Amino acid sequence: MNQPNTPAPTRVRAVLADDERLMREQLRSRLTEVWPDLDIVAEAKNGLEAVELVREHRPDLVFLDIRMPGLTGVDAARQIAQLPEDDSWLVPEIVFITAYDQYAVEAFEQGVADYVLKPAERERLLVTVQRIKKRLAQRQDSASVPDVAEPAGAPLQQLLHKLSSQLNPGAKPNYLQWIQATVGQAIQMIPVEDVLFFISDEKYTRVQTARVEALIRKPIKELVDELDPSLFWQIHRSTLVNARAIDGITRDFRGRQMVGVKGLSEKLEVSRSYTHLFKGM
Repeated sequence: MNQPNTPAPTRVRAVLADDERLMREQLRSRLTEVWPDLDIVAEAKNGLEAVELVREHRPDLVFLDIRMPGLTGVDAARQIAQLPEDDSWLVPEIVFITAYDQYAVEAFEQGVADYVLKPAERERLLVTVQRIKKRLAQRQDSASVPDVAEPAGAPLQQLLHKLSSQLNPGAKPNYLQWIQATVGQAIQMIPVEDVLFFISDEKYTRVQTARVEALIRKPIKELVDELDPSLFWQIHRSTLVNARAIDGITRDFRGRQMVGVKGLSEKLEVSRSYTHLFKGM
């Protein structure tokens, strides 16, 4: 009697990135001990190589050294978080490799990335492995629900802004101050502080102020890097909201969190990946 075919469990695939060969070898060895089913599909010696290897291999997980020449691990993570996704692949989970506790604490407290302190100790790596397995399982469950799954890298953006400023303390961020947008048949310059929210569809991004609704072609994934993250919060893959314009948080009949905006009756949906922004509210 023929037995029914059962699909083999999907193995988690990872890319390692560290400019120190001995550190890569040690991490690979430790991971083999604590996660024997993990497939390490490629290793990178710098941040640029890491981004290209992620683009090529489409892994589930990336280990990134915070400090690498040319392109830091933080900058590499920002580029990885913006890689195009499809139905079969989401942006990978990120684990930072660092010798600096302040970066580790920031990543851990944000809850959107994990970290491994150099040298990678077996016991601490076990904790990281369990966290990553849990997050990957949650992503898989969410992906089975239409309109719920979000890219794993998207909630990283605010953390990456902060880590980038820590790595380059002398560099002042040059955030957008004005938006050049189309209002009807005219072009207007809109002060960024007047924008209540940005929301994208396939072709345009809507720029909403208290008085006008305008359109721009710049997508949300570019605006995330160009706007002050302390002022504009990403609450959905397609939505950025001015934190000062938030009027309250409610839930609709489906249990989704909805953001109210001052002066408007319109509500903005908060996806599951961003509900942590409103804990306690």
